[in-house]
Amino acid sequence: AASRTSTPTTSSLPAPDRFALSGRAEPFSETESALVDRLAGDLRAEFPDMRGLNRSNLYAMRAFATAWPDRAIVPTLLGRLSWGHVRCLLDRLDDPGDRSWYAAEASDRGWTLAVLEHQIATDLRRRIAAAPSNFHDRLPTSDSEVAQQLTRDPYVFEFLDLAAPALERDIEQALMDRLQETLLEFGRGFTFAGRQVHLDVDGEAFFVDLLLFNVHQLRYVVVELKIGRFKPDYAGQLGFYVAAVDDKIRDPALHAPTVGILLCASRNDAVVRYALARSTAPMAVANYTTQPDPDRLGLPRPAELAAILHDPSHAGGPLSNRLPESTG
Repeated sequence: AASRTSTPTTSSLPAPDRFALSGRAEPFSETESALVDRLAGDLRAEFPDMRGLNRSNLYAMRAFATAWPDRAIVPTLLGRLSWGHVRCLLDRLDDPGDRSWYAAEASDRGWTLAVLEHQIATDLRRRIAAAPSNFHDRLPTSDSEVAQQLTRDPYVFEFLDLAAPALERDIEQALMDRLQETLLEFGRGFTFAGRQVHLDVDGEAFFVDLLLFNVHQLRYVVVELKIGRFKPDYAGQLGFYVAAVDDKIRDPALHAPTVGILLCASRNDAVVRYALARSTAPMAVANYTTQPDPDRLGLPRPAELAAILHDPSHAGGPLSNRLPESTG
């Protein structure tokens, strides 16, 4: 059934609707915008009980067909994701390779929409296996490549609610208080083995900050956290803990060699490289942060905000004319 209402011109559409979900930088043409608006009205009239037939979703459907022209991917991959997941992939990612990677991860791991948004915002794809390590020199080649996949750089603990400055024990406790989020950030297959794990070495007591176990690799991972900049002696301390766990806790018949991950607030890569070269224990050094990269949060760019604020199509004129005056 065709709608009899008049079709709007491009200038009557809100600015965000005229811009790309289709991956294009320029606005839709007047004809395209009018057709989409007319189609939305016709569909709502024909199917009044069906939700989601608005103009914004129609643009997203068009973008979906453009982004994934291969119909075979729909039932095998995207068919296991909600429309909210698909909208997130379209809205937040421009690169086809990134879209496919995050779609596969979300489908395989059962990510909620909130988790998908978080992983995109923190650039998970490029953080995986990115931490500098000595695994290649301390583990067999096949095992070193697998162990490297356990690392992230940086680790993003944005879920921690800490007052600055925070002590190491405060961060450790906060990580334990939000254990589910902590394990999600460390990656797939990690389980909690203990905090401040006691190691008795010939009558002397030592304590590991955090001991994790990866069920996929059957490997203990010793995690040490430092609130400041990396220092070479940190590698020596972590190497001692890795060796002790490997000797006293690991079962060589069942478990892969123990590795360590040292988390620091910052580092000098040259200093890290020399320290890793001298360490005999397999370990990686990564930064951690409690704030995601603002460039990955999906906020409008300055040029996009300016286009919206100064667009004359809004009722009452450009939004910039109706903003309150700054009081300083």
